Amino acid sequence: MLNPPNSISFMRAPLALLFIIENTTLRTIAIVLAMLSDCIDGYLARRYHFTSRFGAVLDPLMDKFFVYVTLTVLLFEKQILPWQVATMLSRDFFLFLFLSYLGITGTWRNLEIKAIRWGKVTTAAQFATLIAIVLKVSFPPQLFFLFILFGSLAFVELLQFKKRSSPKTENASRN
Repeated sequence: MLNPPNSISFMRAPLALLFIIENTTLRTIAIVLAMLSDCIDGYLARRYHFTSRFGAVLDPLMDKFFVYVTLTVLLFEKQILPWQVATMLSRDFFLFLFLSYLGITGTWRNLEIKAIRWGKVTTAAQFATLIAIVLKVSFPPQLFFLFILFGSLAFVELLQFKKRSSPKTENASRN
């Protein structure tokens, strides 16, 4: 299932690896290109009907890979503190909670994989924060706590989406 949007998603992996090179300009370009690729692959997938379950998993996976690699590099360089990394990744903790809930209830197979609003907000905030850190733009450290709020809101959105999609799924499985 290697279509143009999925190929663009895959490009975020080498962009993340470029981040290992300690060069502010190169790192900033890598983040901007990762942001653009995230927008473009989604647009192309929807516009030209390239959507697939594989692409729905690949796109956020490549976002996470990019963010995890960049945060790891920044953490090792002591440009970011461990608690700041934890807050930036808190959405993934909430996602793990949601997936655990689906596993416990046995409803994970019925879940439609699609982007959620608060997931997109969190990803955009992560990219913007990474640019600020790389460019050494100072901002109040308390802003990192917004990531916990975004993660909580993503969790609530996932629970509401599951509730909205459950009756359709049950009806479809009965027919």
